[in-house]
Amino acid sequence: MTAEATLREEIALLGRSLYDRGLTPGSSGNISARLDDVWLMSPTNACLGRLDPARLSKLDAHGTLISGDPPTKEAFLHSAMYEQRPKAGAVVHLHSTHAVAVSCLADLDSADVLPPITAYYVMRIGRLPLVPFYLPGDRALAEAVRALAGQHHAVLLANHGPVVAGSSLANAVYAIEELEETAKLHLLLHGHRLRPLTPAQVAQVLEKFPS
Repeated sequence: MTAEATLREEIALLGRSLYDRGLTPGSSGNISARLDDVWLMSPTNACLGRLDPARLSKLDAHGTLISGDPPTKEAFLHSAMYEQRPKAGAVVHLHSTHAVAVSCLADLDSADVLPPITAYYVMRIGRLPLVPFYLPGDRALAEAVRALAGQHHAVLLANHGPVVAGSSLANAVYAIEELEETAKLHLLLHGHRLRPLTPAQVAQVLEKFPS
């Protein structure tokens, strides 16, 4: 099996895993992965639980469709991430329930939405900035993401959902899953006295597990 065929199968497999666990309902969410100078991406209006590896969108470095179905309408979010993070191997965007719920809360710290509740959140996400709300499909959203992506591999779109880049598709999926679980913990702990990791503990985690 070629590297491209293997990556196509991995996209479909992980997409189905995310969908089956309720992390992105209906035809929401999208996945892309880099292979040399081309990108494979979930098509527009596609359910991540039913992706056909052979029909994934294949794009060149300029975003031109080479083969497959037309790409997701939010391809520009992926392009913005890749432009600012040349070592990224994949980007995942979900409408996962708890992360979206957090993105709708008032009085969020837009520079860092979630507290460092666990070491694994610090390792896989770090700081999570909030991108202001834009209408779906608004290209201004890409500019807002591009402005943050050079410093952050994960962002949270207000009233929309998370976008996460990773060195590989598996790593991007692991990170966005960790983000969703931390959002869930954050909501479960709402109203309780919270004991997040201290700045010193965060520094220790990052020293031992540099990103």
